[in-house]
Amino acid sequence: MTDVLLVRGWWPALLAVLLLGGDAATQVQPDQVAALKQSLQQGLAQARRYEWIETTVISLKGEEKGRTQKRCYYGADGKVEKVPLEQPAQPSAPPSGGRRGRSGRLKQQIVDKKKDEMKDYMERAAALIHKYVPPAAAQIQAAKDAGHVTVTPQPDGAVRLLISQYLQPGDSMAIDLNRAANTLNGLTVNTWLDKPEETVALAVRMATLPDGALYAAETTLDAKAKHITVVIQNSGHRKVTP
Repeated sequence: MTDVLLVRGWWPALLAVLLLGGDAATQVQPDQVAALKQSLQQGLAQARRYEWIETTVISLKGEEKGRTQKRCYYGADGKVEKVPLEQPAQPSAPPSGGRRGRSGRLKQQIVDKKKDEMKDYMERAAALIHKYVPPAAAQIQAAKDAGHVTVTPQPDGAVRLLISQYLQPGDSMAIDLNRAANTLNGLTVNTWLDKPEETVALAVRMATLPDGALYAAETTLDAKAKHITVVIQNSGHRKVTP
């Protein structure tokens, strides 16, 4: 999910539309925008020199239902390659015939149906989030022209760009930038799927390695209406030998 956020060059359009369009109290000067763009570009370029472990945990009503780990690295085409680290679990032997066998099969069918429903819902939720991340310059401009963008100073030299009514009524997207350090702190999206009460939230926490490499340390997709949470953590970074 966050691979799209990291590899596409949406920052110049975003910064030009938002940061240079703020009021006098929050306006960022062109040289600051250029410095931030350069820092982000360098951080993303440095990240391509690493491989790391991606851990994905899926929970339902707070109970963990699945966990996977993959080794990730950038391929020659610039796309992230992912290799599963664990072998798939061996299927259990089918129950013997008779009454218990039929009961077991029925229970398994119910479990499989719930899994399929959860998978379908998460796929649709992820597709919705992809309409927000990365932000579209035209959509941002339209929100700004409609007065739906605010720029608010935060502690420690940070600034929050809040976009409301970005894609549909009642949604919002917030982007946290550290102007002093020229870094991206994170991004959050609050929206809904199918109907307003079926809320879906995405939170991306960014981090940097000692050499300035920028990466998504943790991404959380929270589908409150279905009590489904997906947390993706990237860790164990090490440089790839050329």
